[in-house]
Amino acid sequence: MVQSDKKRRSTRSSKMVSSPVVMTRMQAIMQKEMVREFLAEFMSTYVMMVFGLGSVAHMVLGGKFGSFLGVNLGFGFGVTMGVHMAGNISGAHMNAALTFTNCALGRMSWKKFPVYILGQFLGSFLAAATIYCLFYSAIIEFSGGRLTVTGPIATANIFATYLPDHSTLWRGFLDEVLVTGMLQLCLFAITDKENNPALQGTQALVIGILVVVIGVSLGMNTGYAMNPSRDLPPRFFTYIAGWGIQVFRARDWWWVPVVAPLLGAYLGGIIYLVFIGSTITRRPQILEDSMVYEDRRIPVLPKTMPNPPMTSPLTPVSVSPINRSSVRTVPPLSDPIHLEHF
Repeated sequence: MVQSDKKRRSTRSSKMVSSPVVMTRMQAIMQKEMVREFLAEFMSTYVMMVFGLGSVAHMVLGGKFGSFLGVNLGFGFGVTMGVHMAGNISGAHMNAALTFTNCALGRMSWKKFPVYILGQFLGSFLAAATIYCLFYSAIIEFSGGRLTVTGPIATANIFATYLPDHSTLWRGFLDEVLVTGMLQLCLFAITDKENNPALQGTQALVIGILVVVIGVSLGMNTGYAMNPSRDLPPRFFTYIAGWGIQVFRARDWWWVPVVAPLLGAYLGGIIYLVFIGSTITRRPQILEDSMVYEDRRIPVLPKTMPNPPMTSPLTPVSVSPINRSSVRTVPPLSDPIHLEHF
């Protein structure tokens, strides 16, 4: 009995000692930049997709409870909530095309690319699973128990985009390129501090309104996926949830929302930098007590110089030579210093 009591006490004490150690290690892991950015992209994409896919479910299943305008509002303000959640941590990309463009244009390191994409894909996949569970009974009632991809009782379009009958594959591809290019072009304008950016604190709302405007003006042809992270993970979820391989075979559309947004976002970013960003005069950084330009060494006088006596304009003033020991110089620099934003 005595030995068993000692064993119990030792195990309890070891658990009490180990739990603070585990918590400390967990906190240290959570404070790592890559982990914080991964979690930020995961949570922001999950929030955006839950609101967006939920609004599509209302339009497809709910009749009078949903509309195409409701879908645009759901995705638009879902983006707004995602930006509020992760904007100061990861930038709240929530979009693999935007992440690709930022890396390709040198605004972000390529080593972060897989971290962002993994967080976005997992968040989107989990959001699709959440909507499936929430609307499962409505999906079964609407479809009569048949999970179909096309036709009047199709429900796969709740989760991913599909090409409508009035469009062709390459028209849809160009549509996605143009729509995503408009998105990236306007995002650069909204966030360019040297141009005319959105007011501080309003960026999330303005970006959400941008998504709504794109949806109501350009969203009819392809469903304006604009985002591989929005389309591919939910499509894969429908494949394993019962809709089958047809989600990838229907008009061979599945690859377009993956490839076209990458090309469109990159072109939109290039167009802004060439036609707008390059024409903006960037303000040089001003150094205290000095003016630096190229390799010139410019003397800087001391801050406290004796004031000359007040004299008449006709009275000659004697100027003493400058003491060379009191003059400070700025070391030469190899390049001019400027504030660079692109």
